[in-house]
Amino acid sequence: MNDTPSGTFKPTLGLVDATMIVAGSMIGSGIFIVSADMLKDLGSSGWLVAAWLLTGFMTMTAALSYGELSSMFPKAGGQYVYLKEAYNPLVGFLYGWSFFAVIQTGTIAAVGVAFSKFTAYLIPAVSEKNILFSIGSLSISAAQLVSIATILLLTYTNTKGVQGAKFIQNFFTGTKLLALFGLIIAGFVAFNAEVWQANWQDAFVMKQHSSRQGSDANIWNNLTGVLMFGALASAMVGSIFSSDAWNNITFIAGEVKNPQRNIGLSLFFGTLIVTIIYVSCNLMYLGVLPLSDIAFAPENRVAVSAANTIFGSIGTYIIAVLIMISTFGCNNGLILAGARVYYTMAKDGLFFKQTAQLNKNNVPAYALWIQAVVASLLCLSGKYGDLLDYVSFVVMLFYILTIAGIFILRKQRPNAERPYKAVGYPLLPLIYILMAATFCISLIVFKPTYTWPGLILVLLGVPVYYIAVANKKKS
Repeated sequence: MNDTPSGTFKPTLGLVDATMIVAGSMIGSGIFIVSADMLKDLGSSGWLVAAWLLTGFMTMTAALSYGELSSMFPKAGGQYVYLKEAYNPLVGFLYGWSFFAVIQTGTIAAVGVAFSKFTAYLIPAVSEKNILFSIGSLSISAAQLVSIATILLLTYTNTKGVQGAKFIQNFFTGTKLLALFGLIIAGFVAFNAEVWQANWQDAFVMKQHSSRQGSDANIWNNLTGVLMFGALASAMVGSIFSSDAWNNITFIAGEVKNPQRNIGLSLFFGTLIVTIIYVSCNLMYLGVLPLSDIAFAPENRVAVSAANTIFGSIGTYIIAVLIMISTFGCNNGLILAGARVYYTMAKDGLFFKQTAQLNKNNVPAYALWIQAVVASLLCLSGKYGDLLDYVSFVVMLFYILTIAGIFILRKQRPNAERPYKAVGYPLLPLIYILMAATFCISLIVFKPTYTWPGLILVLLGVPVYYIAVANKKKS
C-alpha cells in the first residue's frame, strides 16, 4: 500500500541508490580527457597527481560539510535552499538562476555531446563532422541531434517516475565503476617501469607549454613563485569540472529515505569512490604513457591512447563503449536532480508556476521538460563548453558561500536540529574556504576570461529576481 499522498515526493531512494547518484553524476567524460590540458599547464607527473589529490580533498571536504546542511533541510532544492536559509532569497535565486541558465543545463549538453562523439567511433554516421544542414552561420551535425535525442529520452524516462530513473542510474553507474576499475587494473598489469621512471624524473618541476593549442612538445617554460598558483588554478579547472555535480543528491532529498542520515553518508562514499578512481586513473596513465603522449594525446583523448597501449587497436572501441556508458548514466543523474531545484524555486514563487506541480508519477515533469529544452538549445549552439569554462569560477564561489553558511547558521540557529554535523568543524570547512578562495583569486589574476563572463551571467539574475518578486506580489 502506498501511503504517500499524490502530488508529493515519494521517498524511494536508499543509501546505495543515493551513492550511485553521487558517483554517477560526477563521472562523465572528464577523467578520460582533461589530464592532457592539465599536463600542458603543469608539465610534470607530480603536479598532475597533486592537482587531482587537491581536487579530491576539496571535493570530499565540501561533501562532508554539506552533510550538515542536508540534515538540517532534508527537502528538495539542496544548495538553493541552503543559500536561501543562510543568507536571503536573492542569493538563493542567483544560484538557481545560474544553475538553470548554464551550470546544470550546460553540463547536460556537454555530457550529451560527449556521448555522441564517442558513439561516432562505433557509428561514424553520427560524427560531429557529418553536417546535416546549415542555417546561416549555424551548422547542425548528426552528433548534436544524437545528443539531443539522448537528453529527450532520459527526460521522458524520468517523467515516468523515480523507480525507472533509479534503475538506469544504478545499472549504468555500477557498470562504469566496474569497467573503470577493470581499466585501471589492466593498466597496472601493462605497467611499463621505464616509462614510469622517466615520467617521475623532475616530478615537481612545474613547466607550462607555451601554446595550449601547440603540438611541439619541446616548447616548455619553467614556472616559479606566484606563476605556479596561476598554472595550478588553470589546470584544476579541468579536475574540478570533472569532479563536480557531487551535490546533485541534495537536490532530491525529498525522495531519499531517511535523508538526515543517508544524504551525508552518500556524499562521503560517493566522493571517496570517485576520488580513488580519478587518482588511480592518472597513476595508470603515468604507468603506460610517456608525459608527451599524455599532454599531446590526439584530441586530448588520453584514455584512448592508454587503452591502445594496453589492449592494442581494440582499445579505442573499449574506451568508446565505456564513455558511452559513463556519459549516459551521468546525464540521467543530472537530469533527475536538476529539475527538483526549479520545482523548489517555483514553490517559492520565483520560477514558472507549472514547475511547482508534480505529475501522476510524483515527479516535476514540467521542470524536466523545460530543462531539456534549454540543454538542447545549448547543444545546438555549440557554446556550452565556453559557458562552462566561464561559470567554473562562479560554481566555486557558490560552494564557498554555501560552506560559509554553516558558520552563519551555527551562530543564527544554535539550537536547530542537526542530526549530522560537519566533520572536522570548524577546521575542515575553513580549510576548504581558504583553498577555494585561493583558486578563485588565482583565476581572477591569471585567467580573467574564466571569471568576468560568469559574474555577468550571475548579475543578470538580479533584475530577473525583482521581476519575479513583483509578479509574485501581483498574483
